[in-house]
Amino acid sequence: MSTPLTVSEDELVLLTDLYQLTMTQAYWKEAMAERATFSLFFRRLPPTRRFMLACGQQYAAALIPRLRFGEAELAQLAATGLFEAAFLDWLGEWRFSGEIRTLPEGTPVFADEPLLEVDAPIAEAQLLESLLMNLVQLETLLASKAVRLVIAARGRPVVDFGLRRMHGIDAAVRGVRAYRSAGLEGTSNVLGGLRHDLPLRGTMAHSYILAHDAEAEAFAAFARHYPNTTLLVDTHDTLAGVDQVIALLAAEPELSVAAIRLDSGDLGSLARGARRRLDAAGHGDVKIIASSGLDEWQIAALVAQGAPIDGFGVGTQLGVSADAPVIDLSYKLVAYAGRPRVKHSPGKINLPGPKQVYRRRDAEGRPIGDTLARHDETGIEGEPLLVPLVRDGRIDDALMALADSTRERVAAALAALPGSLRRLEPRAGPEDDYPVTLSPGLARLRRKVG
Repeated sequence: MSTPLTVSEDELVLLTDLYQLTMTQAYWKEAMAERATFSLFFRRLPPTRRFMLACGQQYAAALIPRLRFGEAELAQLAATGLFEAAFLDWLGEWRFSGEIRTLPEGTPVFADEPLLEVDAPIAEAQLLESLLMNLVQLETLLASKAVRLVIAARGRPVVDFGLRRMHGIDAAVRGVRAYRSAGLEGTSNVLGGLRHDLPLRGTMAHSYILAHDAEAEAFAAFARHYPNTTLLVDTHDTLAGVDQVIALLAAEPELSVAAIRLDSGDLGSLARGARRRLDAAGHGDVKIIASSGLDEWQIAALVAQGAPIDGFGVGTQLGVSADAPVIDLSYKLVAYAGRPRVKHSPGKINLPGPKQVYRRRDAEGRPIGDTLARHDETGIEGEPLLVPLVRDGRIDDALMALADSTRERVAAALAALPGSLRRLEPRAGPEDDYPVTLSPGLARLRRKVG
């Protein structure tokens, strides 16, 4: 047998790039132990995004105090021949002792705004880079895609069908937490749904229909097994399949069918035809669910044309965030030993120093602009967004508990967003960007350091 299919919590300390460990050993050898601040942010939005939904950063931060280098992990590192015995002893005793400030789960976030900042002795903070980036990137990407589907559906439920096309087991399970936060109504992913408390939803595959000698036989059997089920009607001829469902309900009125599912063809036209047939037969309560390679633009078009579709199942486009599969996420040193630090590489300049994000709102509570400020700067208008979730290596349980209400917070945030940010079209240019400005103190610091 090879290694397990996924990573255990004990092994997470090894889920890093080699240079994090070699740099950490170099810091240790050079006795560099001053506090450092690292900021996790992205420099630019994907072209098709008007905001990202920050997701996973609180869960990632809460994991950090539990990290340990156990005997097995230290033995594996020793076998590489790259690390001194005394350094491995230091790793064995290491416990995170710093502070991690994060945005609350489900916060709309924009370019250059930290999703989290780590303040700790530099070796400790350096160790976390690859793990934090991996954890936060995935859930932020998937939540940001899912929330666009919610916006497009305009109140109609959206269900996750993406398990089989996602990039790995861990992504498939953790993704469901992001989908729940973003407002999806359910998932077909049993493990993900059970673990992250998202209702399980599903119908049948075409193989079930084909395994029976007749479509009507398959429908009858499934409806008997599962009262109030959803029947997949497009295996052969979609509207003929709808007629089969109607005939079944006439022949066995004790059976209940909650919905039919359309999975191919012109979904708008087929939905209208199916609705006419169902209504004429007195089955106005049978809903219509649509799937088949859908994304937010297709859903929005179906909604705009008035297609009588009551809910949507989305798989591939959601599970891989097909139009924006990566964020330009960075974890950069912004201060060390009390001094701000800046990277000057062309196109990769970052803002110096520990920071705070202040969100300004109008009288109705709608966001109207953000200010990026120095962490210790005072007199800045707006609500400070970064909160200290981990202090002195210990989790603030009360703040962490708020992550359980992310779904409700995202729904409220969406309702308050300006209409321009809820649009699905790609940004045309700077005129479409949400205003994020620098405070006077941060602007001065950038000039001084830059």
